[in-house]
Amino acid sequence: MSEDEDVKDSHQEDEKKRGLDDSTRSTMTEDTDDGKNHEKGVGLQTKKRKAEVEDDDDEGTGKPSSNNVAEQDRSGGDDNESLEPANKRQKVQNDDGNKGTSTHDKDCGENAATKDTTINGDKAETAVNKDDDGDKMDVDGGTEDSQKSATRKENDSNNERASKLPKESGDDDRGTRENATAEKEDSSTPAQPQRQESKANPYASIKYTMITNDGKPESLIKLVALKSLFAKQLPKMPRPYIARLVFDRRHTSLAILNDDPATKDTDEEVIGAICYRPFYDMRFAEIAFCAVNASHQVKGYGTKLMNLVKQQGARTGIEYFITYADNYAIGYFKKQGFTKSIAMPKGRYQGLIKDYDGGTMMECYVHPSIDFTRIPEMLAAQREFILGRIRLKAQSTKVYDPLPKNWSPNLEGVSRANEAAARALAIPGMVEAGWTMADLLAATGQGKDLDRAKNALKSELLGIVRKVEEQQFSWPFREPVDTNEVKDYLEVIKEPIDLSTIDKRIRAGDHYKSKGMLYADLMLMVNNCKLYNDETSTYVQCAVNLESYLKNHLFAK
Repeated sequence: MSEDEDVKDSHQEDEKKRGLDDSTRSTMTEDTDDGKNHEKGVGLQTKKRKAEVEDDDDEGTGKPSSNNVAEQDRSGGDDNESLEPANKRQKVQNDDGNKGTSTHDKDCGENAATKDTTINGDKAETAVNKDDDGDKMDVDGGTEDSQKSATRKENDSNNERASKLPKESGDDDRGTRENATAEKEDSSTPAQPQRQESKANPYASIKYTMITNDGKPESLIKLVALKSLFAKQLPKMPRPYIARLVFDRRHTSLAILNDDPATKDTDEEVIGAICYRPFYDMRFAEIAFCAVNASHQVKGYGTKLMNLVKQQGARTGIEYFITYADNYAIGYFKKQGFTKSIAMPKGRYQGLIKDYDGGTMMECYVHPSIDFTRIPEMLAAQREFILGRIRLKAQSTKVYDPLPKNWSPNLEGVSRANEAAARALAIPGMVEAGWTMADLLAATGQGKDLDRAKNALKSELLGIVRKVEEQQFSWPFREPVDTNEVKDYLEVIKEPIDLSTIDKRIRAGDHYKSKGMLYADLMLMVNNCKLYNDETSTYVQCAVNLESYLKNHLFAK
């Protein structure tokens, strides 16, 4: 009787003893056959791979060939132990009585042994383990632990074979050496930062903080210092109004602090501050107060303060900053990138902020990808880049030979008025540098005198407009009338005019030929206001004050 039949008989006898029914015996027998077939396949595959490994060993080491492996295995020689397959026979025992647990035992409540696979020559056999009491144990061809063990041992065999294979070329060795060198350098050299800064950030030495009314004592101390600063530097602003906004929980303040320990928790600790109210849903913020301590002015703190606020706004999703600037603050806000032209849609801020009489609404767009603490460095880098591009095309580095002592250009056909310009254009290098006759005429003689007079008139007219804008009663005339709100304005006023339009005409350089033309436009602006508005309105009162200022001060005879 074959060994397989012995296994089946042992199963049947054991099942009869335990009272299993016919259907259970049939299922277990089929599982046993499947398990044996699977184990035979695994054993043959492992045997074949083991033989291939031994073939490679025979070529390089002189060990017995793979054809004699089966004989040595059966003969039990000394080499049998070294050639024994990696998946040796194992016993899986439990803690109760060295009994294994099979898949069928989970269903039937019985203990069974797991299978072991051994390779003897070319044949894979399934052995039946017995427990310590001598009882025969079931064979489970689908045991999960043995499958994992076989797979793991098969992978080990493949890895062993791969490690013994010879290299086909020297490229792999060279690549291995390069990789090893690179790994050694990486392990010994610390990681370098991705971005190297050529200069230290000037804002890194500035001590500043964000302050809100969160109820904490340290925050309240600084808010009191902010209130004192704004009240001192903005004397025309009512103190109760300042206190209400500064201590409002919806407002946020950024303050630059003094490093001197002696000023801690005093009014002198705050060098400068900006108080603003953010509207995160609409992605804009309204600046309420901006001030720098008098003892620290003219040191650049105003610019640094605004740049820090912009940086904080960009981090929190603020897209626009809006403020109402008085006549003394317009110049400062222009330097900080604010403009009178409002680009933000009106629907985003209308109803959230209120208009202020005597103030000019200004706006600044906050670009999300700009580092506002690096503005000077960025401008310097852009300037250097532009100058570098100019140097690629410019001929300024080329040096020409000096002119002969009695050098005289050919001026035939040149008029007497253009003689000086023609003489200059004939000098070697002038044409190469890009000069033309028109440029030289504008820079010499009558053209130069004409440009000088035009520039003088332009400067005088701009000075007049600037003085008008500084007056408190000029606020209705600074920007054009919004015809979307005032629908019938153009039906009444045929020649609308305002200070911003006058400013653009002056800068264009060709519109106003004299001060009288400017006076005519200013008076047209006054008369338009009187014509459209009611005599008792605030607008007409501002127009009367402006007319008096023009006649008695700026254009007094």
